[in-house]
This record gives sequence, C-alpha cells and structure tokens, in this order.
Amino acid sequence: MEGKAAKDAFLTVNTDGYGWSFLFFNDGEPVIMNYADSTVNGSALNMKLTECVKADKAAYAEYLALIDGIDEAFDALPEEEQDAGVEEYNAQVKSVGDRYDESFFKIIEKNEDNIVPVAFMETYRIKVGPDRFNEIIDSDAPYARHPYVLEIKRRYEVKEAESKAREKEIEARKQAIIGQKFLDLEEADPDGNLHKLSEYVGQGRWVLVDFWASWCGPCKKEMPNVVAAYKKYHDKGFDVVGLSFDDEKDEWVKAISRWNMPWIHFSDLKFINSVAGKVYTVNSIPDNLLIDPLGTIVARGLFGEDLETKLADIFPSD
Repeated sequence: MEGKAAKDAFLTVNTDGYGWSFLFFNDGEPVIMNYADSTVNGSALNMKLTECVKADKAAYAEYLALIDGIDEAFDALPEEEQDAGVEEYNAQVKSVGDRYDESFFKIIEKNEDNIVPVAFMETYRIKVGPDRFNEIIDSDAPYARHPYVLEIKRRYEVKEAESKAREKEIEARKQAIIGQKFLDLEEADPDGNLHKLSEYVGQGRWVLVDFWASWCGPCKKEMPNVVAAYKKYHDKGFDVVGLSFDDEKDEWVKAISRWNMPWIHFSDLKFINSVAGKVYTVNSIPDNLLIDPLGTIVARGLFGEDLETKLADIFPSD
C-alpha cells in the first residue's frame, strides 16, 4: 500500500470482515503489517507503539476476565445476600478497574519523550476528564499538540456543547408541565389489568406519581423516603402511584414486595420506551410529579427532605 499523509500522522489500517486493526505513525519509514499476530514492524517508534498496544490489550483482557468472575460470583448469591453485598461488589469492581487504569497510565508515563501516547489519548480523555486532558494539551509533552490530540479535543467540545443544549431543552420541557393538568395514560397492574392514571389522579387527593424501576440503584436508595412519606401522610389525603420502567415482570413484582411499596403500581414493561417516559419526558429515574386534588401538577423531582418539606406544608401537623 502507498499513500500520502502528514509527517507523524497517526494512521489506522482496518480490514473489513476480519477485525484486524493496525496502528502506526507516518514517520517516513515503511511499515510491515503482520496479520498473524496483528503487529506492526518498522521504525523504532512504531515498534514501541506496537509493544504498548499489545500490553494494553493484554491488560484489558485480564480486566474483563476478572470482572466476569466477580459478576458470576455475585449473581450466584441469593437475593438477600446480593442486597447486603452491594458495597463489597462495588469495591471489588473498583479495585480491578483501578488496577487496569494503573497499567494504562504507565504507558503514558513511560513515553513522555515521544508521541506514542497519541494513540491512547481518546481513552485517556475518557478516564481523566476534560480538565486534566486540557492540561496535557497545554503542556510541553511531544504529543501534546499533535493534530490527532487536538481533533479529540475539538470533537469532545462539540459533543459536550450538543449534549448541554439537549439537556437544557429536555429540562425546559420537563419543567414546562408544572402548573398544567396531568396527562392521562394507560398501563397494566401486576395482575395484567389495565388502568388509567385518571382513576387515581384528580380525584380529590394529593398524588405523587413516582417513576422508578427495580434495576435502578438510585430509585432503591430513594424509596425509603417515599415509603415514609406515604405512611405519614396517607391518612391525611396523600397517595402514591408507581409507574415502573421495568422490562421484566418478575423483577418488577419482587421489588414492589421487597422494597415495601404498598400503593398501586403500573407498568407497560417497555423499559426506556415506556409510554410514561414519552408522555412526561422522563429521561432519568428516579423522577416524580406531585399532583394536587384537582389534577394540576404542582412540583417535580421532589426527593428526600424536599418531599417531606413540601408535604409538611400541605398537611400541617394538628
């Protein structure tokens, strides 16, 4: 193969259908790509790059194997032991991740005097975040101002700007519903019976429409606050309607019991494609709506002390 590229350009040769990918720098010396072991032979720079890529692939394969082992051991535990062992599980996963990160960063550290780190800057940006990444770009490292590194910076800045714009638009739509009448929808209860939200909302009681799922860790953490609020204010005119984003019925039903949630529950078992998410612009959970007795949405995203404070204002102590 022959071609032209800028001096020291970071190049990739991919083979369609075979999964081979060869990385090298155009430093003016020919390279030989070996399909047998996916290596590149050539200049000292490209030999060093190949050595680092192989080391990183080996470390990452070890990381994946260890994570699989941790997952298998955790999944084999009874549910009650899983609930009690979440912190230990997270600690093990973090430890394995830290070990891989240490080996990854050593590749950068050992090549501070050349441009080999260019090949790893995409992953580096993900691991350290924009601030540390920009410090690298502003440094005197040989690879700091490489065109490929600057292109990574540009792409992430564009992506982050687009993401912030989308988030702002979504948040505006979410908040615009406050002060409006609730929107009706229909989903099934755990027995398969269809119900409309209007059967429970706008019927003379305050209602918290709670968006959650059995697989949602933050939902599990928040649920005791909702349960406490329900027990404290239910007799005074407060109800909860749970709208789940689950996709497995058994897990949904078990969580209702395990998390001690005594109110009415609906789900269409469509995960993130739930009709509730589309109707109410739910892009993350937990989320909730507080609706007054006449069916007007008065607040959104009330959690912990904020939920208690709001309900205490609505239902003052005798």
